[in-house]
Amino acid sequence: MSTPTGASSYDDLARATADLEPPYAVLDLGALDTNAADLTRRAGGTPIRVASKSVRCREIISRTLRRPGYAGVLAFTLPEALWLAGELDDVVVGYPTVDRRALARLAADEQLSARVTIMIDSVEQLELTAAAVDASGPAGPPVRVCIELDASLRLAGSLVHLGARRSPTHTPDEAAALARAVASHPRFRLVGLMAYEGQIAGVGNNQPGPGKYAVRAMQRVSAHELAERRAAAVEAVREVAPLEFVNGGGTGSIETTRAESAVTEIAAGSGLFGPHLFDHYTRFRPRPAAHFVLSVVRRPSPRHATVLGGGWIASGAVGRDRLPTPVWPEGLQLVPAEGAGEVQTPLTGDGAAGLRVGDRVWFRHTKAGELCEHVDELHLVADGELVGSVPTYRGEGKAFL
Repeated sequence: MSTPTGASSYDDLARATADLEPPYAVLDLGALDTNAADLTRRAGGTPIRVASKSVRCREIISRTLRRPGYAGVLAFTLPEALWLAGELDDVVVGYPTVDRRALARLAADEQLSARVTIMIDSVEQLELTAAAVDASGPAGPPVRVCIELDASLRLAGSLVHLGARRSPTHTPDEAAALARAVASHPRFRLVGLMAYEGQIAGVGNNQPGPGKYAVRAMQRVSAHELAERRAAAVEAVREVAPLEFVNGGGTGSIETTRAESAVTEIAAGSGLFGPHLFDHYTRFRPRPAAHFVLSVVRRPSPRHATVLGGGWIASGAVGRDRLPTPVWPEGLQLVPAEGAGEVQTPLTGDGAAGLRVGDRVWFRHTKAGELCEHVDELHLVADGELVGSVPTYRGEGKAFL
């Protein structure tokens, strides 16, 4: 795999992949490396843990981890973490699990238990996990545990909730109580604390229109509140057990997260691929690195061109911002009444008149790793040349969610 020197233009990307048959996905290595370097610059020396959910390709995860400033993986399921831990020695599962078979496998394996850290966010979840671990036998290796602190902003006595609904553990006292419960179990070893501020990391603060000013105000308040509460929670938990790491943030909150002395590492992944969800932030704008390509198969009118497929819709609250965006040729847009369809997607706009049956249209996904659920491989382009391909999770026969 060659070392790219810069992002390729769409003309270069199209020429490099002209012999491929759509649908296919392309990863511009020059843009990827530019984004990876920018993430570490923004982190200012705080290590970045790669969020695998936003990549979903083992080779690209490993390639990123070989760069200075990156250390460890934040996985999204325990089976995925066990699979990755066959090659990687530091994998934290970012979400709780109730997979008893995976827990039993983890608890019975010395190497896996040394490499994988599971997530616990409540006593109820702890009890289920403990039962699965105990079933593997009392003499097994210790299981590494991270507890999750809710990072959402709660106002008016919790009547207003801003942020993802994740952990029920919100206050420093609740975090300390959960830490004591984890530490009391003979097979558990408490090693970390995590808090993900999605209302800052995942919400663009430079969207068109006046609403962006309300978002910026909310994020300022939230960052200040969380910094104080997270520091207090870390202090309270460290009275129970020494912590190896405190994980926080995401691609969109690196600057505010790194400013907290209590945080020892930042999770990020979407900023590597640069999906269009991250086009509207004041502090950064990643290069578009990941794309997918579809073929024009119909011309239903002089003002429309229809591509085969296209319904690669992002997760989250249903809305137009979940739809993929046609980016090349320029001057294309989705038809509002149809959107992006599973089998066909009509396009309109000034660029549609110039398209012919057999032409290709380049799209950007709203999110990052979800693109890889639709393709078996990522085709790699460096300096305008096709330099290889790497399998996605799907291409390796893995579907973890």
